Amino acid sequence: MPEKELTGAEPVGKGRVVSYRREAPLPADQAPLIPTPVPVIRLPRGPDGTSRGFSAARGRDRTGSAAEVAEQEARAALRERYLRSVLAMVGRPVHFTLHERVHVDAHFGATDLDVANFHVSQLQTPLGVQGEALLRCADIISYSFQL
Repeated sequence: MPEKELTGAEPVGKGRVVSYRREAPLPADQAPLIPTPVPVIRLPRGPDGTSRGFSAARGRDRTGSAAEVAEQEARAALRERYLRSVLAMVGRPVHFTLHERVHVDAHFGATDLDVANFHVSQLQTPLGVQGEALLRCADIISYSFQL
C-alpha cells in the first residue's frame, strides 16, 4: 500500500504500482518564483478592417468632409437594417443558399457578436437532418425568410 501523499510529492510510476517522490524544500530565504502576468493591449480594428488602430490624422479632424459623413451615415443605416433583419429571423424557418449550389432549410437560433456564424436547429441538408448546427457566414451566399 503506498504512503500518504506528502507535501511537494508527486506520483511517479506506471500501471498499478505508484510510489511518491519527495521534492527538496526550498530554503527559508528563497521564495518560489511566480511569473508576473503582463497585460496585453488590443486595439480595435480600423475603419478599413485590415489594420489595427486608427489613423492619427483622422483623430484630429472630427468633422470630416460632407462625403465622409454621408458615407458613415449610410453605413450606419445599412448596419442597423441588417441587424434588425437578423433579430427578425430568430425562431423562424430560414432558407440558405450555400456555395456549390447547396440549398438548406433550418430554424434560425442566434448569431455571434461578430455576425460570423449562425446557430440553426433542424438543419435539412441533402444528406439528412442535423439537430443543431453552426453555419459560417463565409459559406452563405444568401438567405431568405418569411415575415
